[in-house]
Amino acid sequence: MSDKRPSHSRVTPLERLVADIRACRICVDEPKGRPLPHEPRPVLQVSSAARICLAGQAPGTRVHASGRPFTDPSGDRLREWMGVTPEEFYDPEKIAILPMGFCFPGQDAKGGDLPPRRECAARWRQPLFAELPRIELTILVGQYAQGWHLGPARKASLTETVASWREYAPRAIPLPHPSWRNNAWIKKNPWFEDEVLPYLRREVRRLMGPGK
Repeated sequence: MSDKRPSHSRVTPLERLVADIRACRICVDEPKGRPLPHEPRPVLQVSSAARICLAGQAPGTRVHASGRPFTDPSGDRLREWMGVTPEEFYDPEKIAILPMGFCFPGQDAKGGDLPPRRECAARWRQPLFAELPRIELTILVGQYAQGWHLGPARKASLTETVASWREYAPRAIPLPHPSWRNNAWIKKNPWFEDEVLPYLRREVRRLMGPGK
């Protein structure tokens, strides 16, 4: 009798890595600074088939509750910016969603979200991207993702970085956060909707194929 297991029982390195991330407790057990103020609930979406990576900040309260990325008004606006349907957005074989911090970091005294936990990117980001060989476009939402992915190529401010998007395309496209708090920024910088978003939608559609 053969001892070989059926091929579907084999765990890929990416699946093993995701399982380790979902079980991660370093921000509670080995924190840099104050520990996470609640039980970890890592939120990510990933497949080795994805050609687009969405790199955001960290889950907010609604995403922490749902366990699914961008299940909030910011997600609605981001999908509009990208020109994708919810079905396309939540297809891991089309779009990998890897925030800089996988867990909701908690809130500050004014009720705003704290920055992504420092432990997360340092521990998981490089191993994850090593298992995503097909990524051609990384969409960088906010200053934390831009800082990590662009390094010294990032400009002095988020506005300057987004305005310099042609320097990073087609491998990366920097965006502001799609929160309603940035409505004034969007109104003040009309070139974002006139120039950046049409290019973003074309690239997303090119990499995803024809829409449904």
